[in-house]
Amino acid sequence: MRGSGPRGAGHRRTQGRGGGDDTPRVPASLAGCYSAPLKGPLWTCLLLCAALRTLLASPSNEVNLLDSRTVMGDLGWIAFPKNGWEEIGEVDENYAPIHTYQVCKVMEQNQNNWLLTSWISNEGASRIFIELKFTLRDCNSLPGGLGTCKETFNMYYFESDDENGRSIKENQYIKIDTIAADESFTELDLGDRVMKLNTEVRDVGPLSKKGFYLAFQDVGACIALVSVRVYYKKCPSVVRHLAIFPDTITGADSSQLLEVSGSCVNHSVTDDPPKMHCSAEGEWLVPIGKCMCKAGYEEKNGTCQAPSPVTNVKKGKIAKNSISLSWQEPDRPNGIILEYEIKYFEKDQETSYTIIKSKETSITAEGLKPASVYVFQIRARTAAGYGVFSRRFEFETTPVFAASNDQSQIPIIAVSVTVGVILLAVMIGFLLSGRRCGYSKAKQDPEEEKMHFHNGHIKLPGVRTYIDPHTYEDPNQAVHEFAKEIEASCITIERVIGAGEFGEVCSGRLKLPGKRELPVAIKTLKVGYTEKQRRDFLGEASIMGQFDHPNIIHLEGVVTKSKPVMIVTEYMENGSLDTFLKKNDGQFTVIQLVGMLRGIAAGMKYLSDMGYVHRDLAARNILINSNLVCKVSDFGLSRVLEDDPEAAYTTRGGKIPIRWTAPEAIAFRKFTSSSDVWSYGIVMWEVVSYGERPYWEMTNQDVIKAVEEGYRLPSPMDCPAALYQLMLDCWQKDRNSRPKFDEIVNMLDKLIRNPSSLKTLVNASSRVSTLLAEHGSLGSGAYRSVGEWLEAIKMGRYTEIFMENGYSSMDAVAQVTLE
Repeated sequence: MRGSGPRGAGHRRTQGRGGGDDTPRVPASLAGCYSAPLKGPLWTCLLLCAALRTLLASPSNEVNLLDSRTVMGDLGWIAFPKNGWEEIGEVDENYAPIHTYQVCKVMEQNQNNWLLTSWISNEGASRIFIELKFTLRDCNSLPGGLGTCKETFNMYYFESDDENGRSIKENQYIKIDTIAADESFTELDLGDRVMKLNTEVRDVGPLSKKGFYLAFQDVGACIALVSVRVYYKKCPSVVRHLAIFPDTITGADSSQLLEVSGSCVNHSVTDDPPKMHCSAEGEWLVPIGKCMCKAGYEEKNGTCQAPSPVTNVKKGKIAKNSISLSWQEPDRPNGIILEYEIKYFEKDQETSYTIIKSKETSITAEGLKPASVYVFQIRARTAAGYGVFSRRFEFETTPVFAASNDQSQIPIIAVSVTVGVILLAVMIGFLLSGRRCGYSKAKQDPEEEKMHFHNGHIKLPGVRTYIDPHTYEDPNQAVHEFAKEIEASCITIERVIGAGEFGEVCSGRLKLPGKRELPVAIKTLKVGYTEKQRRDFLGEASIMGQFDHPNIIHLEGVVTKSKPVMIVTEYMENGSLDTFLKKNDGQFTVIQLVGMLRGIAAGMKYLSDMGYVHRDLAARNILINSNLVCKVSDFGLSRVLEDDPEAAYTTRGGKIPIRWTAPEAIAFRKFTSSSDVWSYGIVMWEVVSYGERPYWEMTNQDVIKAVEEGYRLPSPMDCPAALYQLMLDCWQKDRNSRPKFDEIVNMLDKLIRNPSSLKTLVNASSRVSTLLAEHGSLGSGAYRSVGEWLEAIKMGRYTEIFMENGYSSMDAVAQVTLE
């Protein structure tokens, strides 16, 4: 077998690793081996030294097809010719077998030694990886510096649908790569009892048959092949957002993203089917959609277990036309109970029932039939929705005339009937009087709401609507309706991570009874606060507590019954998006950036659907976690336009530069979801430019004037044309022409599903020329000199450099390209 076939079309080299932590020391018990000549015993020792080293287990996203270190019996590999590669069968320190191969025919000319593996099933994978661990001798360390010595060997593969298809014809094998050692050993290394173990990884794809063979060709090197591991990558089964995503083998292309649909866990449903994308490296990326627990269920450890229903229902006073009941709160109500719903009906008449809603833990059902059995069921409602109904409780009303032999009851009954007739007459007269006035209203307990149903079912509202906390006379009522009260003893503050207007921002842990410990962020209200400051501080919690979406920061609860007053939210490991992008400039793929933008858009769609206008959407107000999931945060309340030269909005959280704000919001204070869309376009620009400041050093007044005159931010570097066009759509002057957030989400989903659509970039040369021309036209007219233009855009210090390089006129500047 001589020569080499063509390099595999799907081959990709993965950086090798040599020396360093992979450099094992030879045990003292084997030191004597190194006095041997350059043959058998020496190489046996070297192989043992490598194999005795404890090797790490494979990552969870890798599935081994072959690992020569774990095969107990014969590997079944073939050496050709037979006196070429030599198998060394030994055991390691745990008496496990070691299969290693070595060849060292450096003294002989024209070597062509092949080692063929047995058939390897690819188990449906179309892209596989081969990890080699080997040692190689430095040719310069050999006696006389042999000119025939090589320091590389070759690796090939051959596809076959069955294990009877092994071929020994060299021209049928496709070359994967020439393998070289990062570290080779010398005579001195032997004296120090050190052997340098190399690790090299290669990948091959796409594969089209059920399996393949590997082959290793030696052309005159002194080499020991310690282990061969063949594996493919998968995205392991995972539960995200209450959806189960199965084990998914990665695609054949190194840049391919596979869209995978998830299945909702038991007792959960979805309107937006959950999907994620499996990357070529076996990582789940770009989550889309989510499942939500059904009404009456709560999320816990990735599942929906029903919260405990109402129990311990006790009967109170029972009369011929009424039944009074009382009950205790559920043990696990899944939030603060807002009200109870009591359903009751006459036994065997379930299709005709009555619903009473009450904020108390007791009610009286009136208007019942005497001597009849009624069935009652009770359930609680929290901000998360309704719980499950309790079991059925049966109670019977008393008869009209209770059975009695006491004749003395008869006069009392007669009097009662007479009084009843008189009261009935008075009532009828009152009702008739009311009708003459054209108005009649039934008296009803303000804490109760009563509804009757016949042959039908309750229909709950399909979409939740945002409720402005300002509409509550008592702001504390809004806080306790939408935010869960947490005992301060459940919170552990670990360190200060920032400062807000009202106090410090800390990270810590939250451990609620019966639940696992969570990392949380904690906002504290500083000592000496006024009542207004307390209301303003907790106002954000009243807003945040109404939201439940994977791309909106989640409120865990508040501490109001002890000091310090706290707002507790989920902890986002990577902090604010703008700072995170600046720290990781250029480190993400376009798909990952689009995934971040998709998450922000999904969160804003949710807010828009609820009728909430954010008003302060910017990268600094987006938080990002360790999975690169972006979540909208900072739900301040008041924003007032000041008359200062910077023309900035003011919130309790600080100044908000107008460069994120839509023109109509600046001019007329018209804040809508459309003005949020404008801000989202600026956020897109921030993300693609890795946190660059919008409009750079231009003043706010210049930004207002430029935008009004039609100027728009130019495309960031290496920006896909589709993304920049979406930015421009968001910056339409007519707010009715801007896309809605649901349209933005759909567009980003299409880009994610078709990554090739992101390969077309905005033309760099036209981008720079347009930018220069637009900056040059700011103000009343064109600038007379390059220096004047540079001063206008706050770059006057570069005037001399421009002149030295021949850009002495505005016409010359307008021709500047990226190069």
